Amino acid sequence: MEFHPGFGQGQFHPEFGIPPQGDRLQHFDVPPEGIEPYSATHGHMNIPVAGAYQELHTVFADGGATYSVSALHFDPFEELLWMGNQGGHVTSYYGPHLQKYTSFQAHSNQQEIRQLLACEAGILSLSRQGLRCNARQGIRLFDYKGEAMNEMSDMVLLNKNRLLAGGQQDKLVEIDLMSGEQKSLYDCGEAGTTIMKMNNNYLCRADTTGKIHICDPSSLTVQHTLDAHSASVSDFDVRDNQLVSCGFSTRHGNYSLDRFIMVFDMRMMRAMPPLHLPIESIFVRYVPTFSNRVITMSQSGHFQLVDPGGLMTADDIVLYQVNIAGDMLMCMDVCNSYHCLAFGDVGGYMHLWADSEEVTFNNLSRETEFADTVTPLPQIDINDHLASFCSIPLPFPRNDEPLLSDWPSDKCRPIQRYCKPVDPQVLSTMKVVDFIGYAPKSGNQRRNQVSYPEVLSSLGAGEQDVVPESPIGRGEDQVKCIVPKKYRKVEIKYNTKFGVDDFNFRHYNKTNFAGLEPHIPNAYCNSMLQVLHFIEPLRVALQSHLCEKEFCLACEMGLLFYMLDHCKGQTCQASNFLRAFRTIPEGSALGLLLGDAEESTGKANFPRLIQSWNRFVLQQIVQDTQATERKGEEKEEKDPTEPSSVGRMFEAKVHTKSRCRSCTMESERASSSSVVTLNYPSVAPLKAVPRVPFAAILQRSMCSDQSTYTFCEDCQKYQPSVQTRSYQCIPDVLSINCHIETQGDIMFWRKQLEIIPTEGKEEPVVEEVWVKPCKFGADCTRADCKFGHEGRPLIRKRPVSVSESAKWVPLKLYLKLGEDGTVDVKEFPDDKSAEAGFQPYSLYANVAHIVDQKTGGNLIAHINVGRTYHKRKEGVTHSQWYLFNDFSIESVDKNEVINFSMDWKVPCILYFVNEKINDNYELTISNPNDANILNPRASLAEHSFVQPHMTFTPLGQDESVQPGYLVGLDAEFVSLNKEEAEIRSDGTRSTIKPSQMSAARITCIRGQDPLIMIPFIDDYISTQEQVVDYLTRFSGIHPGDLDATLSQKHLTTLKATYLKLRYLVDSGAIFVGHGLRKDFRVINLLVPHKQIIDTAHLFNLATQRIVSLRFLAWYYLGK
Repeated sequence: MEFHPGFGQGQFHPEFGIPPQGDRLQHFDVPPEGIEPYSATHGHMNIPVAGAYQELHTVFADGGATYSVSALHFDPFEELLWMGNQGGHVTSYYGPHLQKYTSFQAHSNQQEIRQLLACEAGILSLSRQGLRCNARQGIRLFDYKGEAMNEMSDMVLLNKNRLLAGGQQDKLVEIDLMSGEQKSLYDCGEAGTTIMKMNNNYLCRADTTGKIHICDPSSLTVQHTLDAHSASVSDFDVRDNQLVSCGFSTRHGNYSLDRFIMVFDMRMMRAMPPLHLPIESIFVRYVPTFSNRVITMSQSGHFQLVDPGGLMTADDIVLYQVNIAGDMLMCMDVCNSYHCLAFGDVGGYMHLWADSEEVTFNNLSRETEFADTVTPLPQIDINDHLASFCSIPLPFPRNDEPLLSDWPSDKCRPIQRYCKPVDPQVLSTMKVVDFIGYAPKSGNQRRNQVSYPEVLSSLGAGEQDVVPESPIGRGEDQVKCIVPKKYRKVEIKYNTKFGVDDFNFRHYNKTNFAGLEPHIPNAYCNSMLQVLHFIEPLRVALQSHLCEKEFCLACEMGLLFYMLDHCKGQTCQASNFLRAFRTIPEGSALGLLLGDAEESTGKANFPRLIQSWNRFVLQQIVQDTQATERKGEEKEEKDPTEPSSVGRMFEAKVHTKSRCRSCTMESERASSSSVVTLNYPSVAPLKAVPRVPFAAILQRSMCSDQSTYTFCEDCQKYQPSVQTRSYQCIPDVLSINCHIETQGDIMFWRKQLEIIPTEGKEEPVVEEVWVKPCKFGADCTRADCKFGHEGRPLIRKRPVSVSESAKWVPLKLYLKLGEDGTVDVKEFPDDKSAEAGFQPYSLYANVAHIVDQKTGGNLIAHINVGRTYHKRKEGVTHSQWYLFNDFSIESVDKNEVINFSMDWKVPCILYFVNEKINDNYELTISNPNDANILNPRASLAEHSFVQPHMTFTPLGQDESVQPGYLVGLDAEFVSLNKEEAEIRSDGTRSTIKPSQMSAARITCIRGQDPLIMIPFIDDYISTQEQVVDYLTRFSGIHPGDLDATLSQKHLTTLKATYLKLRYLVDSGAIFVGHGLRKDFRVINLLVPHKQIIDTAHLFNLATQRIVSLRFLAWYYLGK
């Protein structure tokens, strides 16, 4: 029997009708050299390719003895495989084991099923002259047979309610699936339609002349035509922006299958290099499991997996053989999960191939409805003594005789049994959808069954012997408290199309304060940066500081504070500060720099890190500001030994006296201390812990004697000695490291928080409530009368709540410096005035570690934002506590700030600030950045001079930057870290961590006369960090251009160029460029929106991709 190439998948020439049983189609010969040898057992070859397929099941289809399988279709909604044969019969099979689900006659015996298509309501079956829709259980929903339904061959869903059907005629029929009636007709030409497919943008249909038409899915007008094959198209498939097809060509006047696959680019509408194959392919489908792989199938049962976009290697030329026992394949289909392939042959067999034994057809299938199983009643033998007779109803007792189950009342007493708390591991993985929480079941218990302690104790098992249900309790301490959502670690969800610009930061921050992004390396210090920013004298001092040092933490922190101060609810980055922090060798030596592995695996000790960071950074900024102020003092002839303003804020002058225990020799030395480390008393395991006030712990940590080993000059060796410290002055900012390192320290904090609530006493509270008046009125003599009386308010008593009583860490301390150098620390009640000589210090901020065993936790900060910040940001004059969790900012109550749950919230750093600190320092910012920063400077290149390498003309003395001055800006970047992304199971790409970019070249061009279009800044940025990608194709930067020992460019530091741009922003210049938002984001520069003219957003529609600068120049300028 001749196979006609002009018909669709698995269809025969109409003039021959249906082949009788026993007839077979003609084999297509495959050359022996194109087939790899395989074992005798078909479908179980040892394939060396990863993700290979093998035969899973083969079943004999319904009616297979008489009719061949003509159509196969995987249901995209349920785990069903649909089969249609040449006798008009439809059968469905459930799951990978191909369990028969439904079977019904859809069309007459003389009309074969040419295509099956599943919709939400049911299954659509297309025959030569009709369309029928049945429910998945077999009930008929509607039939459509019209005049236009003649020689139909294919159909496609335009949307969930529109169906388009076509065939070897000049009409396309659109059918409404809601009503089952014809909606409209479209002309398709005399060549008709054989196959139709849909992608995201186009409707693709093939005709009998070998052409594939690209149509608009709305109007069905032809937009483009692809010449795929010279004779006819046997099959094609489309995915994303690629189309593949196989078909016939004319050879010696006969139709012959092409041994290649045509590949087309849908974006350019042109052909790509074809794929040559060793088989004559008649079916083709996309199987994009690892890449855009394509399966090609011949009618003799051979198929091959190839990649249209990759190179053909020896491993790719592997042929699979379907065990069809000499028959010919009629149809095939691929499931939505791409794990299964289905083939149907002339002999009536269905073959299911899969890449594993346990597979699913869809990633998310809805539940399939099965018929209710009728449970038969069990038969009870009268002679069976072990039979259960409880199913037999008992007669009611006569004469009110009690039943054996009626226990006496003294044996039964009601006990209220409370539900056990839900496992924290379950709650941590719970997702709330429409106020209902869903979480996967854990443990070995059945659903709705709970083991109560009293039941276990009665069975002889105690609570300590019970194996915890959650796996988290078997190898580590079980988390007893659930972390509130606002304290959990926040992450930025990156959109692959718009990146971070599409992320809604305002969902996490309803205030006008600025948050910090956490994706930058070593961004664990975001909480401490926020703490230092809201200290008003420190902010003013650092913003007024500027020095020539390239990597100065004080300068970078001042520039960061400027951005945080001028942002209105936006999110900033500390990238420049962290860049300078990474280049300081002392920070790396102290272990303050985290690697990517430590951050990703959560193995970092964040409490120890942030406390070491606090000590190091405070010392560093004091040194940086001290050096700058000393240079100014030398000019003004001031005492150079006087500490700087930042030093007076944080540093305490300490005299340490050491006495050798061996020779009693004493030595003294003067030093400064910026951080106080708490020391706790030892806690015995079985002894009660007394209550120790926090003030006593602080005083002991500041002034107690310490025993240590020091070098003795008399003994000439290390000897045990006693050190005594005396303070000369107390700083205005008291920075305290909690230093909770051991289990004893944690136990001490836990016991102090447990002791405090038990000391709370009930206090009477007068409440004005309406109650029923007493019938005795004022003559009532009952003291405990619950009814209302005139003149006698109802007294109600309530205990002090835990949040009001658990105040071991006070909100205010009082410090006094004695004449002998000792520091006296006390706490006074709010209703009692402080003693003379004591200075009030209020709790200003604390940094806490949120414990999470999986991710290592995160650091948050509670900050009492003062009046000056509220006046600038919110327009009100009051103070309020806020929770700063990276870019999430939320107001909190003061009692929540000092309430530490040692299970999930552990204190790390406490900041107490003198209440009169603003009166002791200058609070006016003097901007040190002036026009001299634009003067040309020498290049950093060691072997070159400035003039030969200057590609710009600096601003002259007669040129000044005034408000509104136009500046053309362009910036080029290099990549320091590559982007981290993952490919999901559905094939989409998800960004986990974006690439870290660094500025490499910044150019500014004059936008006004007389030297218009002449650059006045063209700086190459020197970098000391490792560059993984120079992006030379886009940036023009080559290896060596940023190296001071090799570069021939005008090389400068990022700080110098940043200050130039900062001066232009402060002067009111207007920047013109393309994609300036991303440029300023990478440079880490805050520019008001009114000073930016960005062509990328001027010529852009919402939710559309950004037009390139090359296209804009071609379209508007003709260049």
